[in-house]
Amino acid sequence: MTPIIQSLAEVSDRYQALFCDLWGCVHDGHKAFPQAVEALRAFRANGGTVVLVTNAPRHRASVEKQLARMDVPQDCWDTIATSGDSARAAMYNGAVGEKVWFMGEQHDLSFFDPLQIIENPADIQQTNLQDAEGIICCGPFDPHADPSTLRPELLLAKQKGMKLLCANPDIVVDRGTSREWCAGAIARLYTEMGGESLYFGKPHPPIYDLARRRLTELGKSVPDTAILAVGDGIHTDVAGALGEDIDSLFITGGLAAEETKTSTQPDPDALSAYIQKEMASPTYAIGFLR
Repeated sequence: MTPIIQSLAEVSDRYQALFCDLWGCVHDGHKAFPQAVEALRAFRANGGTVVLVTNAPRHRASVEKQLARMDVPQDCWDTIATSGDSARAAMYNGAVGEKVWFMGEQHDLSFFDPLQIIENPADIQQTNLQDAEGIICCGPFDPHADPSTLRPELLLAKQKGMKLLCANPDIVVDRGTSREWCAGAIARLYTEMGGESLYFGKPHPPIYDLARRRLTELGKSVPDTAILAVGDGIHTDVAGALGEDIDSLFITGGLAAEETKTSTQPDPDALSAYIQKEMASPTYAIGFLR
């Protein structure tokens, strides 16, 4: 049985760094969670390092601006690793060709900002689907529309043998009280249709490699045994932690609030049934980060 803890402070002295998810843990897509902010501040005050590890399909400078708008203060984190940065590096290395068809919303276009760390980057050109060599997927055009509405375009892409670069493996996210589809839902559908999807965010290795490099950039040498992954995604945060052999703190009041019957804390029986059903084994669980 996964132990249910009352606060991060109960276990934080066992860890030197947090790989902390954002959406559903630190904010709800609109505003910061004050208790989560204070928990991260306390961890840092005791010498810990907080790496915000997010499946946002944008570079970290864009995410930093977004955090400021949601009143997530800079003194509760040290650095940011985004799925977007991992995916951008792959794009500029030519993973899906140079002529690409973009899927996403207007605010995701920062994905195509120049990336200086790549030598001889691919000459990326946005084009229509008919002329494209590959797909850059930051999300659906309409996050409230069922991904199946994109079947005609995906069928054409599959027939052309195009690879889909998924910049955000999340399936859904809750923006306040509204649930939205993410790029992961489209990539999953494309794979089910026989297409090839490339993933770079949680739970896949590239974003964890990036998070460790972010620690190194800060002059921190932290063994995996001293890293705690925090997140509300059983198939992203928890599964990714298991794959990387690091401990995890499952935030049950996020995406799985209904299944775990979380008000302030999860119902123990509901939590046990949920993690057995999902075949997951988080190290700890808590209703909300605090």
